[in-house]
Amino acid sequence: MATAFPGEPKAGYVTPWDGTPQWEREAAGTVYEQVRQFVEVSGGRTGRLTREQRGRFVAICWTAQMFRHFDDPKPGYVADWADLPAWQQETDADIFDAIETALS
Repeated sequence: MATAFPGEPKAGYVTPWDGTPQWEREAAGTVYEQVRQFVEVSGGRTGRLTREQRGRFVAICWTAQMFRHFDDPKPGYVADWADLPAWQQETDADIFDAIETALS
């Protein structure tokens, strides 16, 4: 999976899994489970969703995790889909696609 991030990401964005904070690993695991369950309860028909719809689903799941883990998250962490940078939208869609593909 290619990254859509323009330029060189901050070091925290490329931290090895073992170096990732526990809350973030838990949040990522929860988002994975939400996508996995969504694919399952949709009878595997999520491939018919648009790329934007798949990315939006990941973004909404992630936003809910930010509110779960932080009382007052940074606005950029809970931004609406239209306010996310294009690279983040592409990354969110890639995440959905990678999970969906792994389940096939």
